[in-house]
Amino acid sequence: MDKRRRGMTMLLSHLETLPGDTWQERWDVSGFDAENAPSVNILAREGSKYDGFELVTAAKMAFCLRVIQPSVSGFRANKFSRYSEPFREIQNDPLLDDFFEAVDRHPTMGHVHKARAKFDLTCAVTTQGIALEHLTPSALLHYSMESKRLGVTHGANKNHNRFAALGAWQILHSMGHFPPETPPTLRTFVYSGQRTIEELVDRYPIASRSVRQLLIDYLTRRRAETDYVTIEGLARNLARHFWAKIEEISPGHADLVLSQDLYDQWRAELQTCSTGRGQVQRKRMDPESILLAVRGFYVDLHSWAVEEPERWAQWVVPCPIRPQDLKGFGKRRREINRRMADRVRVRQPLLPALVAHVEERYEFYAGLLEAARSTGLGEEFVHKGRRYRRRDSRHDRRMAVLEKDPAIRVLDRDSGDPVNVTVAEDSAFWEWTAVEVLRHSGIRVEELCELTHLSIRQYQRPNGEVIALLVVAPSKSERERVIPMSAELFHAVAQIVRRHTRGGRKIPLVTRYDPHERTWSEPMPFLMQRHLGTAVGVMSGATVLSMLDRSCKELAVSNPAFEGLKFTPHDFRRLFATEVVNGGLPIHIGAALLGHLNLQTTQGYVAVFAEDVVGHYQAFLNHRRSLRPEGEYGEVTSQEWDEFEEHFDKRKVELGNCARPYGTPCQHEHACIRCPMLQINPKMLPRLAELEKDLLLRRKKAEEEQWLGEIDGIDLTLTFLRTKQAEAARLTHRPVVELGLPRPRRERPEAEA
Repeated sequence: MDKRRRGMTMLLSHLETLPGDTWQERWDVSGFDAENAPSVNILAREGSKYDGFELVTAAKMAFCLRVIQPSVSGFRANKFSRYSEPFREIQNDPLLDDFFEAVDRHPTMGHVHKARAKFDLTCAVTTQGIALEHLTPSALLHYSMESKRLGVTHGANKNHNRFAALGAWQILHSMGHFPPETPPTLRTFVYSGQRTIEELVDRYPIASRSVRQLLIDYLTRRRAETDYVTIEGLARNLARHFWAKIEEISPGHADLVLSQDLYDQWRAELQTCSTGRGQVQRKRMDPESILLAVRGFYVDLHSWAVEEPERWAQWVVPCPIRPQDLKGFGKRRREINRRMADRVRVRQPLLPALVAHVEERYEFYAGLLEAARSTGLGEEFVHKGRRYRRRDSRHDRRMAVLEKDPAIRVLDRDSGDPVNVTVAEDSAFWEWTAVEVLRHSGIRVEELCELTHLSIRQYQRPNGEVIALLVVAPSKSERERVIPMSAELFHAVAQIVRRHTRGGRKIPLVTRYDPHERTWSEPMPFLMQRHLGTAVGVMSGATVLSMLDRSCKELAVSNPAFEGLKFTPHDFRRLFATEVVNGGLPIHIGAALLGHLNLQTTQGYVAVFAEDVVGHYQAFLNHRRSLRPEGEYGEVTSQEWDEFEEHFDKRKVELGNCARPYGTPCQHEHACIRCPMLQINPKMLPRLAELEKDLLLRRKKAEEEQWLGEIDGIDLTLTFLRTKQAEAARLTHRPVVELGLPRPRRERPEAEA
């Protein structure tokens, strides 16, 4: 108490030397309340009578007692070890007590996140000089945005892109403190959602009111048949790149009639664009897309004028864009296809190295976490040949007492680097699952983020065999599709479900923000969800891209082929298409799996398909179909369906399963060991060992008899056999996961979220 009194005396004695009639006025001119303000402990200079810790404690008490109302910058400049509890005791506010109790009862928040929620709330009401009952959503949002602007965060994990008060908002909403129409999370409240057509057009300076209204009417009609991201791009092309440029070149222009000189000037302007803060001019990569949008605008007006002349006829004029002006579009599309094919050919041989790196990284950190969890604080242990010591700081001891499953932190004794094993293992797991699901399913990254527990289905054949299915929600093509899951894909999905349901928990119901449509989903059991600070959020496509970028940089250290190379989520989709089509799957089936509406798109994804091969193949199919009677294209009969199912039964062989496509015979004369289509059943590893032993005995006999040709054949067979042994052995290390089936929930979403 003496130290507190002495510290308060020190602080007030300094403020007394400043001008002002009240302590608040003197604080305002002290320099401790300005943006980027220093802490009050700077008064404790060398040789000074002041003590730094006592001064900070005095500032804390002055804030708690409401003697001084600091700004967010002035408050956060002082590092308070404890602020929430003293503030609560001094205020003696029953509503504040209810908030603290609600935070302590929260089932999923860790101790650190609970402390942050309490701190954010008390900081918000302190800096705004109000009681909790007067704290509105707008007031808490102001504190959050101000904290984000100043870049002040909790602890060492600073991220200026994150919002403060996420946990406080969530608790206040669950208490019913905010109005009923308030969104349940601060993120939902902040994101503005979709703009109206008028807002999309008015982002750009258009002087002509009649043309502005025409663009609004045109986009409103097009909005009914397309998605938001497309209409946003169309508004940008028509309002910004077309008409705003026309008015810039020819001020006062008020109709769609463009002279040849005006059109040539505008088209020349399209060839360059400004980028960066310095507005650096560079060549535009895709001017043809703007020309197509403007030409479509003129053509649509021509068509609509026939149906509604009173509305559109006055705007019908000849289109200034001639067909020959779009010749560059076809050339550019061919160039894009060439670049994409080359991109796939470069990355296809590197995919195994990336997959192995991601899998080894996850297995390493999972093993390190397991080893560290069974080691006491301060004790040393060895993992994978490296020495580690479990951290034993005051924070670690405190978290071990307060939290049921505290974060595991270790110190690498060989390098001296600290490692938060819990965070590293979590990041490695989600990177591994993202890579596995993307490469084995070929889905888009936004479809990956939209997968839910309800996406996992099963189909039982008449013979009792169960086939796991993955239902992909409508995305780019607005069509739902079903993908049969391979063993590898099912294993990755099962691991995700297992992680979410540890300890008998249910997969939480969370909302997901769609950055393209700018909308929030209903609460759903998303698979790609994880803890993000105080809340649970769904992984974004940008996060997956960042993870892949990090892995490529790590691989570049030991593998020169990865130098300057990046994998994107869409690369896995192209690699999947190339693999399945070149593996013998009919291209129309591949198109169905990928969700393509036509075969041309799928052909563009398959890198190794030469254009002339595709053309001849398509001509052959069209010719063959033209020769067949139309009556042969009927519905599938029961006998045909039975034959289809019988094909999969005939693919079962001694060592596992043959993956040859439907309707194709064995092309390798049942030499299964050498066949790449053979999928080994891990239970047949002992049988493979027997075959290997037999081959070695045969090789020894061949050496004795000098049968050199026989030796070459046996060596080749041994190579294939050992490769299949290694693959089957890798599968045995994966634990068996019982998924169960999703069941309807009776609880309210708010209670489980």
